[in-house]
Amino acid sequence: MNLFRTIGLMLLFLLATLSSSGAGETDLRGIIAKFATAKGFSEIGAVVHELAATGDPAVERPLAALADGNLYVRKADSLVFVGKESGDSVQLFDPLSGEASGEAAKDDITKIKVNNTLRRVIRDALGTLTLGAKDPAVRTAAADTMFKTPDAANIEPLDTAIASETVASVKALLEQARAASVLVSDRPDADKLAAIALIGARGDRDAVSLLTSVEANSSDAVKQAATAAIANINSTLAFWDAGQNIWYGISLGSVLLLAAIGLAITFGVMGVINMAHGEMVMLGAYTTFVVQQVIRTSFPGLFDWSLVIALPLAFLVSALVGLIIERGVIRFLYGRPLETLLATWGVSLILQQAVRSIFGPTNQEVGNPSWMSGSFNLGQLAITWNRLWILVFALSVFGVLLYVMKRTPWGLQMRAVTANRRMAASMGIRTPWVDALTFALGSGIAGIAGVALSQIDNVSPNLGRGYIIDSFMVVVFGGVGNLWGTLVGAFSLGIVNKFLEPYAGAVLGKIVVLVLIILFIQKRPRGLFALKGRAVEA
Repeated sequence: MNLFRTIGLMLLFLLATLSSSGAGETDLRGIIAKFATAKGFSEIGAVVHELAATGDPAVERPLAALADGNLYVRKADSLVFVGKESGDSVQLFDPLSGEASGEAAKDDITKIKVNNTLRRVIRDALGTLTLGAKDPAVRTAAADTMFKTPDAANIEPLDTAIASETVASVKALLEQARAASVLVSDRPDADKLAAIALIGARGDRDAVSLLTSVEANSSDAVKQAATAAIANINSTLAFWDAGQNIWYGISLGSVLLLAAIGLAITFGVMGVINMAHGEMVMLGAYTTFVVQQVIRTSFPGLFDWSLVIALPLAFLVSALVGLIIERGVIRFLYGRPLETLLATWGVSLILQQAVRSIFGPTNQEVGNPSWMSGSFNLGQLAITWNRLWILVFALSVFGVLLYVMKRTPWGLQMRAVTANRRMAASMGIRTPWVDALTFALGSGIAGIAGVALSQIDNVSPNLGRGYIIDSFMVVVFGGVGNLWGTLVGAFSLGIVNKFLEPYAGAVLGKIVVLVLIILFIQKRPRGLFALKGRAVEA
């Protein structure tokens, strides 16, 4: 008997559960049906609020469809559907389950119209609805939305969400969103002063924007508190702005380092003014473009590996072209720097025109892999993943090149030729091959710099032209042929540029930097870190 009683109780419980579930869905459908009879945006907004008040995640589908203009009423039976236009007909879907419900001619249905005000109401309703989501990221996004669009009606839902929140970081954001809603409500000044203190502790630009509007529309006590909070936040933001400029400068410096490090080798070892160095960067970028095109058409699943595949190929392509240039042109012009400048300038024009003939004169699309897309915040610093990875890549290239120069026989030979070419030749070093391989190495490094630059700049035949002058400035400022000088010079010029740009503009800022370098060279003609040895050559 006890067994039968237990089974009976379980059946009753299941029936009650199913009944309540069905009633819940029936209630939701009853509310959704009100869209068919609602007249005017105000009545539609009332139905939106009623749906949001249920707190049921299932209403997200019809509300999102309404915001996108995809909610329809069938004229024959006044039923509401989510619709997707397809030619002269509209495919209909159940507003709660999303199941297909046939098709209807456009003349047989009526689209529920929305305006911008109603879209904001729907957005806020969706934000309130997601406060109870299981995923903390969804709750975080909802809190952020409600902070940026405060509404006195949000206070009670936020109170409920705060009471049940278990994640400390999300709870803090919910409290800030509640404080923002308090500031636009008719709550007493004491509540608003407490809200200002909480928002002031947030300390970001969204807080300043909110407090500025409060400052303009509040009584004396609240206004004074808002003014003081804004002043405190602005002083903190000034510090973060300086840090942001330093980060931008370091980011620019990493780009300059990649573009200049190959030039530092060829200029330092061979004394060649290579005006085609920028075109080696361009060839690396176009190699990346070709690799991505092949992957897109034949191996789309490997797209995230496209840059890894492009790196060695870009190095080989640019190094091979550099070797051809050195063997075909430059080796006949050693000791005549002006003629090497003119010859390599002509080579750069030939390479640019060749790329225009093959790929066209317009910019080519090079995509970002998923691991280089997006950004994150560090305090109040906004850091993009592509810039961060380029910085890591630039320092890695610098480290590998430094190892090659200091710890390998070839590096020893390069340094010997740099110090005294004639003495190195008399010791049995084949200086012509050292020159050729060094030029190929410098060109190859420029090629892998092009892979990195393709992620932050337009890939076009003129890509290298924008970096050749900056590269020479880095090399001359840091010290010709000195890798550490190139590193310090790149980051120094990058940071100085970014601090000058807000005041002088990008173009005038570069001019100011150029003038400063000229003045510096007057005092230290051989740069920050001068190499010893080349002056003994006659």
